Amino acid sequence: MSDIILHHYGLSPFSEKVRTTLGLKGMSWRSVDVAPLPPRPLLAALTGGYRRIPVLQIGADIHCDTNAILPALERLQPEPSIYPGGCEGLARGAAFGWERSVWIPTIGVLVHFIGDALPPEFIKDRKEGYLGIDISKPAMAPDLPHHLQVLRAHYGWLRQALTAAKARGHAFLFGQSPSVLDLACWQTTFLMRKNAPPEVDALVGFHGLEAWYASIAAIGHGHASAMTPEEALAAAAAARPAAVAHLRPDGDPGGLQPGASVVVTPDDNARVPVTGTLVAASDAEVVIHRHDPQAGDLHLHFPRLGFDVMPI
Repeated sequence: MSDIILHHYGLSPFSEKVRTTLGLKGMSWRSVDVAPLPPRPLLAALTGGYRRIPVLQIGADIHCDTNAILPALERLQPEPSIYPGGCEGLARGAAFGWERSVWIPTIGVLVHFIGDALPPEFIKDRKEGYLGIDISKPAMAPDLPHHLQVLRAHYGWLRQALTAAKARGHAFLFGQSPSVLDLACWQTTFLMRKNAPPEVDALVGFHGLEAWYASIAAIGHGHASAMTPEEALAAAAAARPAAVAHLRPDGDPGGLQPGASVVVTPDDNARVPVTGTLVAASDAEVVIHRHDPQAGDLHLHFPRLGFDVMPI
């Protein structure tokens, strides 16, 4: 099997979710450190311009977005499962909802504490190329009361859910091992608690969740070894995309057929379109083929949640 290659950077919370999943599953992987801001020309050759981080590469198969990356890791290493107790549908849907709901409020609270230290080029990129909003401290300050209310409500729900899980003898939301929902709730919290002073816990109502957080933080990242972007690109060029065995060729719920030219675009932020030829699709995932002059033939995997897939 080709190496598992993760393109990521240290402060990315979505990367941390994937790194922790790799640790949970005890997997060995190659680590390609990328810049927090574009341009990333060698990575763009693999992704067709998709700009969000992290990206998981297995040979010539490129998995974009954590909602495609985590299921790919689950197929490679089913145990311990991130869907314990048959919770996949509920956990994946709730995880998507959590991240969509708390992402901007988490940034808003974090900016309250560290906004003065954010580099101007970072603020500019997040406004013009990524989030589409101004995350400078003066711009976000008026919304701080609202952001705090959102986070208090969400952490109140999480505390209630974990209390009920504990009453059933579970250490995590669905069992004795973290689920994809635990990991989603944890990674946004990681961003905030890693970078803000301790008083942030009281502001957002995090009390009572410290042990749960510490248990996930202690998992670690598995077994990583460094790899350069050039080596990763060469690995893709030397490989061929794997056959898509987990999706039906005619399984697109909208009726798109394999061979159709399509464009795939995130529906919330970093809306960079990626074009290719449809290989297979379902209501959970879409796989497209594209050819790059440097990387050769590639299969790009995207989740359906959070992405628009349109014929050209």
